[in-house]
This record gives sequence, C-alpha cells and structure tokens, in this order.
Amino acid sequence: MDKLTEIMAWKRREIADRMRPVRASELSRLGDIQRPGPTFAQSLQREEGLAVIAEIKRKSPSAGAIADVPDASDQARRYLNAKVDAISVLTDEKYFGGQLKDLWEVTDFLNDHRRYTPCLRKDFMVHPLQVVEAAEAGAKAILIIVRALDDATIRELYAAANLAGLDSLFEIHSEAELERALRHDPHIIGVNNRDLQRFVTDLSFSEKILPQIPDNLIKVSESGIFDEDDAARVYAAGAAAILVGEALMRADEPEDLVARFHDL
Repeated sequence: MDKLTEIMAWKRREIADRMRPVRASELSRLGDIQRPGPTFAQSLQREEGLAVIAEIKRKSPSAGAIADVPDASDQARRYLNAKVDAISVLTDEKYFGGQLKDLWEVTDFLNDHRRYTPCLRKDFMVHPLQVVEAAEAGAKAILIIVRALDDATIRELYAAANLAGLDSLFEIHSEAELERALRHDPHIIGVNNRDLQRFVTDLSFSEKILPQIPDNLIKVSESGIFDEDDAARVYAAGAAAILVGEALMRADEPEDLVARFHDL
C-alpha cells in the first residue's frame, strides 16, 4: 500500500463515527454567512510577484517533526507579520500533527485582529461533512486531492464547497490528473511537487505541468520550495502562487523569506 492510499483509508476510518448526511440547505446557510476580506482565490492574484500561501505544519511523513507549535495562532501571528497572502492550516492529526481546533484558533485570531487573511483547510477530504466543518471554523477554501478521489466524490465535495461559499484548490501531480481536474471546471489548480505515493519531491513536476494549465485558471505550486531560487523556477513556469510549509515553519525570520518570494 502506498502512503496516500494508507492515509486515505485512515481518514475514512477516522471520521466514520461522526459521519452524517449533509443537506444542501445546511451548506447554503453557511454560504450565506458574510465573511469579511478577500476570498482565497482573490488573495492569490497579486499584481506583481508570487502570492504566498504559508502553511502551519508541525510534522509530515517525509520530514518528520518540523516545529513545536502549541498554539496555531502564534504561527499565524508570525505569518501576518510576514504579510503572507493566505494561510494553509493542516488539520490532519495522525500524519501531520494538526487538529480542526487549529483552524478555529487561527481564524479567531485573525478576526480578533481584524486581519482577514483567507485560510485553506488542508486535510484529506472524503465527505461533505468536512466541508461543513471547514466553513464553520472560518476557512475560505478546501483541498481536493484528485489522485485520492473518484470523480463522483470530487463532484460531491466541489458542489458542497461551492454551496458553502468556499473555494476549492484542486491538487494534481500528473498530466492525467490535470485532465481529470479540468473536467470539473476548477478555478484553482495546484501542482504538488511531492509524489504522495512515495513522498519524493521534484520541482520539475511544476515546470512540466503548470504550462499545460489554462491561463484563465489560478496556478499554484506546492511543496519543495525552500528559497527564492526554488520559487523563481516555478514562477518562470507560470505559478501565480506557492504553498510553502516546512521552510517557513523552520525560518527564524519568515518575513524575510516571504518578502523575497513577493519580489520575484
């Protein structure tokens, strides 16, 4: 069993005890809530330079322990100071050390300080209930991993997110996955440079696939970006935004690194 299959099997077991039907009316009520500030998609469309999605990530199967973050809002404060464009909050506990309460902590902190940087719920989505949880916790976007899901589940999650007023980041790793993603008429596509079967990272995936994504879509490069040279490679390939976790979590001064990304 490859790592992604293992994680998805665990995720379905993990949420089984709280699974319930989710009605369109419930999602629509969430969509009617006025959320101040830009949408996730709007935040990724800078006039100059790369937009930066900064990730709150304590550990990963590939990197092991990354950073000790008792309170996710502390890291959110650092990211606000760095003027990131969006924040990705990993809410998977078993493999990445996150929790859903991290998302609540971050969005509460942002609202308390009237700083409305949009948040992505980064998790392994398998059921519309997770979309409800994301919206209730203040997220403005969810992740849809194309490789991990069949088309029926992708349609269900995407429709649920749209009803709840959330953007969806479609994550792909290959040309075949790009073809599948495009059938669903996405607005944001991210190329994950990390092979989630083997957890090996290679920026050439972005260099190969980003130019094939239609230019009217928002293009994101995810994983394996540690410095401005890495960022410059994917920017040259067409990325409008980058998702960076480990490098920013480990950085003594994330403000400096984010500024260098923005200046490209």
